[in-house]
Amino acid sequence: MPEFLTSGSFALTSAETLPGIALRLVSAVIAGAVLGLERELRDRPAGLKTHMLISLASATFALIAINLVFAFPIEDSLRTDPVRLIEAVTAGVAFIAAGAIISQRDKIRGLTTGASLWLAGAIGACCGCGFFGIAGIATGLAIFIMIVVRWVEHRYM
Repeated sequence: MPEFLTSGSFALTSAETLPGIALRLVSAVIAGAVLGLERELRDRPAGLKTHMLISLASATFALIAINLVFAFPIEDSLRTDPVRLIEAVTAGVAFIAAGAIISQRDKIRGLTTGASLWLAGAIGACCGCGFFGIAGIATGLAIFIMIVVRWVEHRYM
């Protein structure tokens, strides 16, 4: 496997090639699609497009954060911290995810969709930062939870 797929580092500079950036963004879209497809097939309000867009947006913000660090030399008075931008993205995605949760009478619906939206944001940020291993494992675990655990819940509980 090529080293750039397994290195998982912030090795992005303003000189990063467009194919490298495209790989990160496309990876985020694919991971978001995997999560969103499951929600779409279950006819949930936030499905394929929503998950893809949240993952893509998170990856884009991660790329912006990384490039901001390299755009300003260390001696500049501007303090750059990429984690702050990722924290803001996390809060924004959590706000959108909360909108998927609905309380009807004595039932709360949409918790799994809200959680999968939040996770789509985290996975998108991983892809944007080049952490493809983390993104892949998280996506696989999410699908396992949403399909296998759901099946076990409905069959045995």
